Amino acid sequence: MENMKAVIYNKKAPGKLEFTSVEKPVAGDNELLVKVVASSVNAADYRSMQLGIIPKNRIFGADVSGRVETVGKNVTQFKPGDKVLGDLADCGFGGFAEYVAAPQKAWALKPDCLSFEDAAALPLAGVTALQALRNKGKISQGQKVLVAGSGGGVGTMAIQLARHFGAEVTAVCSTKNVEQS
Repeated sequence: MENMKAVIYNKKAPGKLEFTSVEKPVAGDNELLVKVVASSVNAADYRSMQLGIIPKNRIFGADVSGRVETVGKNVTQFKPGDKVLGDLADCGFGGFAEYVAAPQKAWALKPDCLSFEDAAALPLAGVTALQALRNKGKISQGQKVLVAGSGGGVGTMAIQLARHFGAEVTAVCSTKNVEQS
């Protein structure tokens, strides 16, 4: 049994996280084992902890990036050494650790233009903004878009995506968040 460092939920002190040593996961047949380079805290992590919804392995961390160490025998989309980013919210979390094993459907190749840190901030906020703009808002070139809450993760992603789609963007946020927008 090989161990790794992880930040886990402390059952004896609700609401508290603890840095400790835990068993290193092994990739299942349909999983990647990823050496975590960066992870970010998002609303899913925060709200789950507040509501007492604790991951089975007690390791939070939904948004993560890293390098593939091993792949399960049924994995076809990735290989060891690939740089990836992942959204682990639907498969048990686990990103606040040195390694995480998760199904290949949770992963995407990391664009070379993004640092590992930027890639780890992308999954939840980026997908939420993309779904709002493309799927709900039916965004198109030249459209005027108002981004309320532009100082947060989803807001900053929405600004960038709306510009990418050729929209004219107006962004608003509270005074305390003006510098972040």
